[in-house]
Amino acid sequence: MNTITKSLTGLLVAGMVAGAGFAATAAETYTLRIQTHYAPETVSGKLAAQFVDDVQTMSNGQLKIEMFYSSSVVKSVETFDAAATGILDGDMTGGAYQTGKNPAFQFVGDIMGGYDTPWQQYAWLYNGGFEAANKLYNKYDMELIGWWVYGQESLASSKPIRGIDDLKDFKFRSPPGLETEIFASLGAKPIVMDFTEIFTALETKIIDGADASGLANNVGLGLYDLVKHATYPGFHSMPSDHLAINKAKWDALPEHLKRIMQVAMQKLAFQTAMTFEIKNSEAAAKLRAQGVTLHDWSAEDRATFRKAAQTAWQGWADKTPEARALVDSHVKFLTQLGLIN
Repeated sequence: MNTITKSLTGLLVAGMVAGAGFAATAAETYTLRIQTHYAPETVSGKLAAQFVDDVQTMSNGQLKIEMFYSSSVVKSVETFDAAATGILDGDMTGGAYQTGKNPAFQFVGDIMGGYDTPWQQYAWLYNGGFEAANKLYNKYDMELIGWWVYGQESLASSKPIRGIDDLKDFKFRSPPGLETEIFASLGAKPIVMDFTEIFTALETKIIDGADASGLANNVGLGLYDLVKHATYPGFHSMPSDHLAINKAKWDALPEHLKRIMQVAMQKLAFQTAMTFEIKNSEAAAKLRAQGVTLHDWSAEDRATFRKAAQTAWQGWADKTPEARALVDSHVKFLTQLGLIN
């Protein structure tokens, strides 16, 4: 065998070995087990299903997602820890559930009385906010992938909530965290309970009302089959539902699959805000026709709530260095947008 033949043979063998290695890598599949608190029939549940399909399609099946709806594995508030410890791989609920772990999570989960629209909230995240937020997630062995924000929430109630005065002794379901303090300071009686317990609590009249979700999602949950009052457009809360993945699981993914997850998440963010802009308007018209009264708070009452919220922010900011960093970041950006002085 001459030198040229030997060289060609060597190159061929090397190419075959490299090709075999590439094929093995390309063929390797990954599965992520993710839980969301949303039921599959809600608008958000359907959007989550589309996210799963997008990831699996763009990855040509290399990255599979097993989605658990309605907090079917662990309670909503336990999803983050379940993902961090390997019971699950991902959390698709919201950061505000983790305020007991670190108050800073409030300001990546629900900046109460802060931004007016999802687009403003996304603008903070993608203009320096993400880096600050992800430091917090990494501290607890999780990686923040992104947000999906559906807009202002609507309170569902068995009695009228026309403004601040109607909050006195209003007994309602609240998520844990900052919200309970703000509403209590305004005379309400918030009760912390799991998202999945809301319907039964309203049905049995344990509570007068609930902070559950946006108007369209509340319709999907059947809340207005039980109660006939709602606040709309909302004023108090615009949660940033998140996707957070176990840090070790995330780090083990090839770069192209990470990018697919990030791009699919940004699509979900866009679709969520756009879809709910339409769905909430449609739900409002439908509910009015069914005799549900929608209460649009006055500018004065909204300002009173926002002032109470900003006072509470500063108290929470002093609890941990991470909380202070995030509050200062939001205040700077909100001031830049002209939303606060």
